Amino acid sequence: MAKNKDDKKPKPKVHKDLNGFDVSIDQFGEIKSNMNIEKLNEFLDKNVDDKKLAERDDYDDLKKGKKKKK
Repeated sequence: MAKNKDDKKPKPKVHKDLNGFDVSIDQFGEIKSNMNIEKLNEFLDKNVDDKKLAERDDYDDLKKGKKKKK
């Protein structure tokens, strides 16, 4: 007997800014999302530390949005 596709998994707990966010992969391997990618990138920039940039001397300034003068 085949499984019913009506069995819904419970939604995971997410940050309040990402409430309703859903990601899926279609049959062609394309990632489908219901949130604008720019909004998602903005959230990640604000809430997740970049491991590659953490070793830089001016990382704290970059996090705050200050630009380094040349």
